Amino acid sequence: MPIVVNVDVMLARRKMKLNTLAERVGITPQNLSVLKTGRAKAIRFSTLELLCEVLECQPGDLLAFEKSPASSTSEEEEELAEL
Repeated sequence: MPIVVNVDVMLARRKMKLNTLAERVGITPQNLSVLKTGRAKAIRFSTLELLCEVLECQPGDLLAFEKSPASSTSEEEEELAEL
């Protein structure tokens, strides 16, 4: 998946445990774990807002886009085919 979740990085920087963050945000530790491991399919903006508030960070600190190698290869092939 090209969206990478960096909640674990922010937890380490803030020296905070997952259970503490879950309690402060008001979600279950299990749901936070699903998000942290990148298995979540979606996140509510209200949850993202609370995560940012508690962790004192920006949404971009928690989420990143990384292009998958397969998609860049196919784009390169398309560009070569045009030549």
